[in-house]
Amino acid sequence: MATDRTLDARDVTKIASSPTKPARIFLFSGKRKSGKDYITDILYNRIGSQRGTIIRLSGPIKSHWAKSLGLDIDQLLGHGEYKEKYRLEMVKWGEDMRRKDYGYFCRAAIDMCNARDKSVWIISDVRRKTDVKWFIENFGDACRTVRIVCPEEVRQKRGWVYTPGIDDSETECDLDDVDNWDVVLENDDDSDVEAMLRQLLGLVS
Repeated sequence: MATDRTLDARDVTKIASSPTKPARIFLFSGKRKSGKDYITDILYNRIGSQRGTIIRLSGPIKSHWAKSLGLDIDQLLGHGEYKEKYRLEMVKWGEDMRRKDYGYFCRAAIDMCNARDKSVWIISDVRRKTDVKWFIENFGDACRTVRIVCPEEVRQKRGWVYTPGIDDSETECDLDDVDNWDVVLENDDDSDVEAMLRQLLGLVS
């Protein structure tokens, strides 16, 4: 187990029983370049920093890589090419950690973001069934699953290039056969973003 403070995994029961348990947790998923960060950033801005927070499950992974290799954490957490350079190595390391404890990065990300005083959590990068499972096991009815879908040709225009070892891996494909999302949002070039936001904000208590 890593000793880095940002990677400390708090006891699940402490999080689940916290008196500041959020009223709503959005669990966002979608393929690379589908627009997850775009939609979650706008949703966060509408909810406001007093009530909401964005939690990236990849945050602890990127923090580990930034510290161990002397990389720029802000760029690793961003949307550009910098993180793509290290994505495959980060994915492999993350998968190994999850095999040992599927809730490890969920707990670590919550701690890393100091999220417990916020009433709305926006989980921007759910990638596995076990991610969804952990949040529902611990927070139940507060959770709403959101799938962002986008045609390949639109994703390609946004810079997506099929990459073996990434686009055929569990991180991109594990949720492909799930069909019981609470909300499905079509995010192509002609999408009505305001309509998406109204739908999501209507789920905020």
